Amino acid sequence: MMRKFTVVAVLLLVAAAAGAQEKFPSRPIRMLVPFGPGSQTDILARWIGEKMGDNWHQQVVVDNRPSAGGTIAAEFVLGANPDGHTLMMVSTGHAGNATLYSKLSYDTVKDFSGISQVASVPNILVVLPTLGPKSLKEFIAYAKSKPGQINFSSAGIGSGTQINSEMFRLAAGFEATHVAYKSAPEALNNVISGSVQFFFSPVLVAAGQLRAGRVIGLAVSTATRSPVFPDIPTIAEAGLPGFEYDQWYGLLVSAKTPRPIVNILNKEVVRILNLPDMKERMLTQGAVPKPTTPAEFDAFIRSEVKRFAAVIIAAGARIN
Repeated sequence: MMRKFTVVAVLLLVAAAAGAQEKFPSRPIRMLVPFGPGSQTDILARWIGEKMGDNWHQQVVVDNRPSAGGTIAAEFVLGANPDGHTLMMVSTGHAGNATLYSKLSYDTVKDFSGISQVASVPNILVVLPTLGPKSLKEFIAYAKSKPGQINFSSAGIGSGTQINSEMFRLAAGFEATHVAYKSAPEALNNVISGSVQFFFSPVLVAAGQLRAGRVIGLAVSTATRSPVFPDIPTIAEAGLPGFEYDQWYGLLVSAKTPRPIVNILNKEVVRILNLPDMKERMLTQGAVPKPTTPAEFDAFIRSEVKRFAAVIIAAGARIN
């Protein structure tokens, strides 16, 4: 009799757990963005959030927390209930922070679980038309001729745009001073104002200013040209063979989130990235959809942490 009771109890618990999972999400979802409104991270989060909310009939609140290279947003996610209702849209800088900050309150790899990579986007090296250089080789020569006078902007300390710039200046062999802002639009505006000499801008952010002629694009960071600006050569083509930097974006949750919930989130994000209208929207703006499994995204982040560690240490960009 006791055995029958135990079996029934277990079955009831399993059924209850399954029922709880079927109800996910049970309330509005908060999606943390470590950069300001108008940044590429923010734009992608809002596109994904809109589709997610429409399908699940739950509001998706995009919460911008542009501070400390994304570490404040990461701490918020880890401090929230790990039930899948608090997500974070991250970019390349998330992997760089593991080395950049010598005293993080969390482990970049162990404390988070990937949902899916979202997109791959080339950065474009932009300068003022009046600066002088009209090609990558001309810009490198210009930068080398002005030691101590070249500044570059980024979307924040530890952001992917900073890592991209550090990789570039190390490969090109010139010194430059980093000036951090809270978002990519701010960083781009300070190129336009003349406060800094260059910025590696995500395509989505720079497109309007490039078309208006307020800045010119000297090269794109990825191994292949951007379909949005096919006339702009890659850095490898324009003078630094072998150079490649991919500005990627993806969604994470706390590693304590139950795996069935992570799988539900993954299924939804992959569905969204495969929608014809979402594909078209992203591709026309220069972003390539990159749906993955949670395990694939986790492995990718681990590899990026290792790759960026060497760059950050060589650049002397660590923060104590």
